[in-house]
Amino acid sequence: MSRSIGSNTALNVLQIAVLMFLTPFVLRTLGEEQNGVWVAVVSMTGVLRLLVLGVPMASVKSISQAKGRGDLAGVNRAISTCLAITLAMGVVALGLGWLQREAFEHEYLDAALGKALTGDQRSAAELAFLLSALQVAAAFAMRLPYGILEAHDDFPIRNALMGGELLVRAGLTVVLLPLAPDLSTLAWILVGTMCIEFALAWLAVIRRHPGTHFSLASFDRSLVREILSFSVFAMLLNVGTLLAFRLDALVIGRWLDAQAITQFDMGNKFFEPLTGFVIGIGAVVMPAASRLKAGGRLVDLRPVLLKWTRISFSLVLAVGVFLVLLGPDFLALWVGEEFRGPAGDVLRVLMVSFALYLPVRGVALPILMGLGHPVQPTVALLAMGLVNVGLSIALVGPYGIVGVALGTAIPNVLFSLFVAALACRELAVPAREYLAYGIGKPLCGALPAVAAVLLYKSSFEIDTWIELAAGGLVACTVLGVSWVTFVLRDDPWIALPGPLRKLGGRS
Repeated sequence: MSRSIGSNTALNVLQIAVLMFLTPFVLRTLGEEQNGVWVAVVSMTGVLRLLVLGVPMASVKSISQAKGRGDLAGVNRAISTCLAITLAMGVVALGLGWLQREAFEHEYLDAALGKALTGDQRSAAELAFLLSALQVAAAFAMRLPYGILEAHDDFPIRNALMGGELLVRAGLTVVLLPLAPDLSTLAWILVGTMCIEFALAWLAVIRRHPGTHFSLASFDRSLVREILSFSVFAMLLNVGTLLAFRLDALVIGRWLDAQAITQFDMGNKFFEPLTGFVIGIGAVVMPAASRLKAGGRLVDLRPVLLKWTRISFSLVLAVGVFLVLLGPDFLALWVGEEFRGPAGDVLRVLMVSFALYLPVRGVALPILMGLGHPVQPTVALLAMGLVNVGLSIALVGPYGIVGVALGTAIPNVLFSLFVAALACRELAVPAREYLAYGIGKPLCGALPAVAAVLLYKSSFEIDTWIELAAGGLVACTVLGVSWVTFVLRDDPWIALPGPLRKLGGRS
């Protein structure tokens, strides 16, 4: 499990590195107006992802169960059935995307969002919308090989393929976008790299798992109900996630303008890779929970919950200390001084709530899903999304993009507390132990780093990358010492490397 999660972490580090490089490049090349429209395009076509009905998550569960039984025919039946479902849903999604186009043009491009675009830029935005819808619809089936690799614990291979696609996409963006600086270029790049990624992913499946077939030949009608009954809950999780995190740009675009979308997007930029990091943990934890339950080893999940909650919360805290205290300075140096204020405020508000949300999303929620208890966390995430949209609409007028950030942050915290309590109850883990071990001790361990960074900020003006890096080094150094000597001292489940073991209280 540690190897797979380590591989997922390496992918997330690469995603953050590419994000750091591409974001200012795309912003400078397109400008704030086109960048804001692109964020709206991705948000609106992202709604179509709901039509996949949670089949990718259900496919991992079904294939994992068949693999656990040593049933290759069952694996192929699950693959064929999931492929049939995703192809059908992809066709429906493509049709709805075509219908969405009119709403996008009239409600957004004809309103404040598109007022700064030239005629050619508007035409490119319309084409980009259609290509983005095509990419989303095709991805339903073309991402299925990744589900097969996940079910077989082939996370290093999966992550190498995803990392390669990321690098190719970044390279094509750097080369092609300056030649044709419009939104259709970005959309064509997404479609092209997805096709390459699918071909390589399926080749990896064939080579590593002979006898596995990606076809409709083993379609099993009796599996459809089983897959869809689980995937409905996965779909509702996706609905909740969409409402909570993907519609903010549309709310801002409807009541404000494209520049406000770009400001919010810059403040929100770090949370997708951070969410990807904890989902990388969850992608390993969920099938592990299914296998442990099938093997009657439910008691082994208790240390999984506690250990990985502490690890994920500690890592999120390490990023959070930097972003809350130095985030606005980073934005000013990274994308421009004009992003220090509103975007910096958005960053701080969201980071506080995500510090609680991310460990729950990455550990507690996947455990519940893997155990076959999706109802309550699904309803909770759906409610979180609905409250998010309602609060964001209510607060965008009086408080602007900071109000939208508050509309996201408040439901995040409530959801996190509820789902953590569910997981503790299911695994018979006392809530006090969960809070003390997973949250309380890492939080106390971060306080010296907070004090050190505040002292540093009071002593130096942060106007250069060197000064910012020095502040980050102060935070990392103090956090590292605190983690070794306090947070992980005498930890029953997390072993420090040999040279640090004595400092951590173990010989």
